[in-house]
Amino acid sequence: MKNRTYNKKKMLVVFLCAVFITFGLIGRLIYLMIFDAAYYQELAEDLHEREREIKAARGEIVDRNGVVLATNETVCTISVIHSQIENEEEVIRILASELELDEDDIRKKVEKVSSMEKIKTNVPKDIGDRIREYDLAGVKVDEDYKRYYPYNELASKVLGFTGGDNQGIIGLEVKYEEYLKGTNGTILTVTDARGIELDGVAEDRIEPVAGQTLRVSLDYNIQSYCQQAALKVLEEKQADSVSILLMNPQNGEIYAMVNVPEFNLNEPYELNTGAYTGALSDEELQDQLNQMWRNGCINDTYEPGSTFKIITSSACLEEGVVSLDDTFMCPGYRIVEDRKIRCHKVGGHGSETFVQGIQNSCNPVFIDIGLRLGAEKFYDYFEQFGLLSLTNVDLPGEAGTIMHKKEDIGTVELATMTFGQSFQITPIQLATTVSSLVNGGVRVTPHLGVAVLDESGETIKEFEYEEKSGIVSEETSETMRMLLKSVVEEGSGKNGYIEGYSIGGKTATSQTLPRSANKYISSFLGFAPAEDPQILGMVVIHNPQGIYYGGTIAAPVLRDIYDNVLPYLGIEKK
Repeated sequence: MKNRTYNKKKMLVVFLCAVFITFGLIGRLIYLMIFDAAYYQELAEDLHEREREIKAARGEIVDRNGVVLATNETVCTISVIHSQIENEEEVIRILASELELDEDDIRKKVEKVSSMEKIKTNVPKDIGDRIREYDLAGVKVDEDYKRYYPYNELASKVLGFTGGDNQGIIGLEVKYEEYLKGTNGTILTVTDARGIELDGVAEDRIEPVAGQTLRVSLDYNIQSYCQQAALKVLEEKQADSVSILLMNPQNGEIYAMVNVPEFNLNEPYELNTGAYTGALSDEELQDQLNQMWRNGCINDTYEPGSTFKIITSSACLEEGVVSLDDTFMCPGYRIVEDRKIRCHKVGGHGSETFVQGIQNSCNPVFIDIGLRLGAEKFYDYFEQFGLLSLTNVDLPGEAGTIMHKKEDIGTVELATMTFGQSFQITPIQLATTVSSLVNGGVRVTPHLGVAVLDESGETIKEFEYEEKSGIVSEETSETMRMLLKSVVEEGSGKNGYIEGYSIGGKTATSQTLPRSANKYISSFLGFAPAEDPQILGMVVIHNPQGIYYGGTIAAPVLRDIYDNVLPYLGIEKK
């Protein structure tokens, strides 16, 4: 009796448990079907949908006259979908032949069970079209874009290039990425449970939005001519490198920025030295590539030498510690504390006025006026002229001035600084600073970006750049223009003179560190017209062989450039 009662109770418990479980399952099913239906429907759709990206066309870069400097060419991306392939051997054979790839490498991707495997990107369009014509099941040919530079090496270190994802790597390409990159689109296809695309089901397509066009201040013709001039002197003087910079000193627009040897923008990972890369480790190769990509005008500092006497003169005239008719004596050197600092003219210049001192580029004259100014005031003018700040040129990686701390500037340091030694600046910094000293005292921001254009070529954004007035007085600026004009017409810069044109300028020859290496940098800075500068240019020649004086080898380069560029810009002879 007891056993029967016990069994009934046990059966009742089991029955009740079964009821509870059944109702629980029913409740869960109702919840999933009603309350979570949207979530699971979306999940199911995801399992049967395949998304492919459509790359956006990158915006073009055009020069000031609309010449296209960077554009796109149509290429293809070849992919395979394992579940859709009907004849693996045929796919492997055809792709290996058309793409010139190893069959074993393709086989690994074809046999891989995945939603999609890329076989090769940046395939020329004609090859992509041929593969499409085979109509191979499971093979996808998507059109894509690859960056293309019509002029190969032209302005390579300014324009920069893009990576495999079409994203900017260096130069203007990375600086203006937000305007150039565009927005990628997508293709959405529906498949069955086996991953086979369903016929009759329309693709869902989101069209890409192309990037915007960037107009820059570079002038294709001026850049080309400057590059030819730089290559000529590079070869003639067997120099390590040559940099040429041309800009408008009134507004900071850069017309040309050359750094030879340049590199091929369409093959940016090939060394321009012709070195066999297989002999280099990955780290060594990357170091050499980084060096090849460097823009010497903005990334590298150097001792400017005598071109810096423009800055010393301006500071001393502004402070009133020198006048044009002050006289000096140059015996060929100056003793400063325990140092004998020589003039470039061993026998000395004898008695000379300040005007003659700048024409002769006489070191003792600049030591004398610099000592009159004093270290503290000299440092203050460095700050006032903007030499201790970046120019904020719109290119990545600008280097700053390498300068003594104010408290570390002794008499010897001050003496050498007056003629451009014992500190370092970039060429763009020197050109920008001198621009402010000859344009009436306005420090401009050097720049390349001018405007952003839409697809129809209409301007949708113009870039604005900071200007700072009062760097020097108009009187000091006018005096400097007159002095530098006399340097070209009567002094050390006479090789920069062009008949019929009024040109101001200054030469320089500086020795690199260590001095024992006997390597020099020859340079010339010149502007025209001298009375109202509309263009300012610099030529910097690194380690020329043979004769290395700036007045002898650098000034003629800018003279030849100006002989062609000044008429091109509409600057007429007097």
